[in-house]
Amino acid sequence: MSQSPTTPPPVRFSDEEVERYARHLILSEVGGPGQQALKRARVLVVGMGGIGNPAALYLAAAGVGTLGLIDDDVVSLSNLQRQVIFTADDINKPKVDVAEARLAALNPHTTIERLNQRITPQNARELVARYDVVLDGADDFDTRFAVNAACVAEGKPLVSGALGRWSGQVAVFTGQPCYQCLVPEVPPEAETCARVGVIGALAGVIGTMSALEVLKLITGAGAPLESRLLIYDGLTAAARVVKLTADPECPVCGGHV
Repeated sequence: MSQSPTTPPPVRFSDEEVERYARHLILSEVGGPGQQALKRARVLVVGMGGIGNPAALYLAAAGVGTLGLIDDDVVSLSNLQRQVIFTADDINKPKVDVAEARLAALNPHTTIERLNQRITPQNARELVARYDVVLDGADDFDTRFAVNAACVAEGKPLVSGALGRWSGQVAVFTGQPCYQCLVPEVPPEAETCARVGVIGALAGVIGTMSALEVLKLITGAGAPLESRLLIYDGLTAAARVVKLTADPECPVCGGHV
């Protein structure tokens, strides 16, 4: 039977890939079609820090076909408390270079695109346009705003993860509301991990939760956190989900989506 114009061509898996993804293939929510969608997918991971590290590991392990890694930083000793891709031998090496080698060793079937640069309002839209889903684990609001604006402009789903101290959050944005509806401007006393600290294992929790949302978006499994914010308190192991609403005055998505 001929393929319809909207049906993507089938993806062939080697015997090794079938064994590698066996636990996905027997899941009714993933199966063969979902694993094929993963192999066709292109995901951009913004920031190879505490969130980007575990997220990239699990996205590569899951069989995402192409991972773009963008970060202009190098590995430092203080990163090793939570950034689990790196080792002490990697200090002062570009994060994206080290991550590419680790991810290739984990899954040689995933193509890694290294982007050793900072994402800015000037280049964000061009970069985002090349991918199907964006996972943002950046540690500054200027980058987050640039990524969000680009995702809205290009119609790309955005999975946003953030953390600090003992708590973290994950949300999925697909137009309205957008990230800037949640955070209209940079908070005057914006806290960073460098300023207030962060428990290392929390990066694994939020990073893998973010990766899970990406996998749900690609495979169509379950209900992604679209227009919802999951807040996790690591001190009490309590989690809650709140509904997000669009800001009609938002300069990014208000009246434009």
